[in-house]
Amino acid sequence: MIYRFRVILDTEEDVFRDLEIDQTATLEDFHNAVSQSFGFDGSEMASFYRSDDQWNQGQEISLFDMSDGTSEVRLMSETLVEDVVSEAETRLLYVYDFFNMWRFMVELAEIAEHEEGMTYPNLMFVHGQIPEEAPEISFEADDDNSDSEFNDDIDIDDLDNLDFDQNWN
Repeated sequence: MIYRFRVILDTEEDVFRDLEIDQTATLEDFHNAVSQSFGFDGSEMASFYRSDDQWNQGQEISLFDMSDGTSEVRLMSETLVEDVVSEAETRLLYVYDFFNMWRFMVELAEIAEHEEGMTYPNLMFVHGQIPEEAPEISFEADDDNSDSEFNDDIDIDDLDNLDFDQNWN
């Protein structure tokens, strides 16, 4: 089977690529197809993240193992596309180049049969030009801080009135 994806750059302008890839390809193969379709050489660090319908970031699947060995890392080269995407779980997040933070939303559009004579991965459609620089990340705080776990009335410079033992160690 072939998985058809729309890969959308997280920016105000419409910039996306439609790609199809064999279900048994690895996520590293998919990373190479995505990065090349947007004009990147694919040599920067990248990760896919499982996602839900609200585009919340889930489990990371990394290009390289950058851990200190204390935790298990799921790698793109060891993970098949069909193992992370299905008709029930259609969304991934993709981050390319962690210094510049190119962020993409990846959504499964269709599962189809192989086409005779077609080679995969296949870039089906290109829309929009990628900007010179990665779009900036904007972090917006909620205006309603009533549920905040932080007490804004604390003066952190007033060490005498902070409720902690300075010699705790």
